[in-house]
Amino acid sequence: MEIKETNMSTAIFSLMPTEQQAQWDDIMGQMCVFVYETGADIDMAYDWVCDMLNINGFVENETAWNSFYDNFDSTQD
Repeated sequence: MEIKETNMSTAIFSLMPTEQQAQWDDIMGQMCVFVYETGADIDMAYDWVCDMLNINGFVENETAWNSFYDNFDSTQD
């Protein structure tokens, strides 16, 4: 993952296939535990992931969003 600064100083999240992928995968696993233990809804889970990554958001990154959504959805059995 890479955090880039735009000219408005907003952190933008970019998921990249390097060692950052391992960190993302770890956070996704932790997020599932967080959801199970707290009953967090999707907004709380999204905010939690952003806090863990120290970023403002990642919804603009389709790959990251889809990964997040699929992992969150898997907790809704």
